[in-house]
Amino acid sequence: MKKYISLILVALLFVACDEGFEELNVNPTKPSQVSPQSKLTAIQLFTSGGRYENWRANLIYSSTMMQHLSATAGYWTGDKYTRNEGYASSLFDRYYSDPVKNIVDLQQQLETEEAPEEMKAITRIMKVFIFHRLTDLYGDIPYSEAGKGYIEGVLKPKYDRQSEIYADMLKELEESVAALGSGTSDYGDADIMFKGDMEKWKKFGNSLMLRLGLRLIKVDAAGAQAWATKAINGGVMTSNDDIAYIEHTNGPDGINKNGNGEVFTADGNPRMSKTFIDILAGDPRLPILAQRRGDQSTNPADLVGLPNGLDASTYEDATGMTSLDDFAEPNRNIITGEDAPMFFQTYAEVAFMLAEANVRWGIGGDAATNYNNGVEAAMQMLSLYGDAAVIDQADIDAYLAANPYNAGTAMEQIATQYWIATFLNEYETFANWRRIEMPVLTPVNYPGNVTNGTIPRRLIYNQGEKTNNADNYNEAVSNQGADEFTTRVWWDN
Repeated sequence: MKKYISLILVALLFVACDEGFEELNVNPTKPSQVSPQSKLTAIQLFTSGGRYENWRANLIYSSTMMQHLSATAGYWTGDKYTRNEGYASSLFDRYYSDPVKNIVDLQQQLETEEAPEEMKAITRIMKVFIFHRLTDLYGDIPYSEAGKGYIEGVLKPKYDRQSEIYADMLKELEESVAALGSGTSDYGDADIMFKGDMEKWKKFGNSLMLRLGLRLIKVDAAGAQAWATKAINGGVMTSNDDIAYIEHTNGPDGINKNGNGEVFTADGNPRMSKTFIDILAGDPRLPILAQRRGDQSTNPADLVGLPNGLDASTYEDATGMTSLDDFAEPNRNIITGEDAPMFFQTYAEVAFMLAEANVRWGIGGDAATNYNNGVEAAMQMLSLYGDAAVIDQADIDAYLAANPYNAGTAMEQIATQYWIATFLNEYETFANWRRIEMPVLTPVNYPGNVTNGTIPRRLIYNQGEKTNNADNYNEAVSNQGADEFTTRVWWDN
């Protein structure tokens, strides 16, 4: 990876420094364009994200709203449903300036250079991933005109309706998967997610189709079933070998570090939410995911979660604890490193979606089997954090025996396990919870909150859009509803 990071940095420097110098010092032996391979590497790292957006949108807002993490610090505004416009728009800001701009540029280059169809297909799947994360968090967003400032001079892109964005993303996935062959694409090792393996990209494309299809369940149940069926028949992930994730390193530069890990290095405030710790009681993942802040104990008896919605003046009375060091925090010896993996989609999630599809429509294979496979995979995948995160098979079997699949409570079980499995990929936790609204989370009612004590349903736009792209911003607000945390995105209605 370090080799490709160096290439990326050189490429970015090249792009930044050549404006206005087209006719000066031209070396005919060197390329005038950065290679598609280097661009894809950069895009995948930009999509994983840096400290800025992971700190604000992923952790401060999404993780605490979903009651995985909690904090007493006032700037952890998501914990209290208060409004910080810059924090809430951070993914919007960074994605449009980095992965969106670069993926649109890459598509243009692939067309101009008449690149192989498989490279175009992989790029299209990657683009869907980028935009689905954006639209799920904000709703109507710039889509069809996004990233075209340089290519077409579109400096004020329109906001497409989420219903139209979803229709196009699903079409893009269907066509892209169909265009992929077998073997290794010309991206090769520059594809730091799948090393160019087209079979894995097919599975990822279909698994992403399954995710997006199920998002439609509230607004188009028949469409949700049709897309889920198509995805399953096309071939989704079948094991942890298929996980879509980015490996990170500690250096040499910030771009290749895990953005969440950079946050935990800088910020000692987050604790594990009481909701999360309580649900993990008896779960062998608990001592891997959590440790007591004060002495780093991972003894389950020592792991106490901090309720959400408290601050430095209220937590003692609410909990009876006199020191924040007595609460559990994310396990800094295992899961918070700057070289930790960053997960985009996992086989465990897919297994739980298959279980749900069977419960709803009788498709996707036996629900109980898929549920058990999902729990097992979610526990086994922690080994990607290192040897200290390996869970013995006997402990996995014992957990499943003590917590068997129950057809009577199947949807709650499936949704709860999905919620656990997406810890630290809080964009997905937040999106899937809004879709199915399980597990049951108790809202907070912190003084001055802007949601009337209800769990937010979206984050808010970049406020600069009000002036810099006013007509399109205002049209989006008119179509979707007020630019507030309580406004529901299209598929959440």
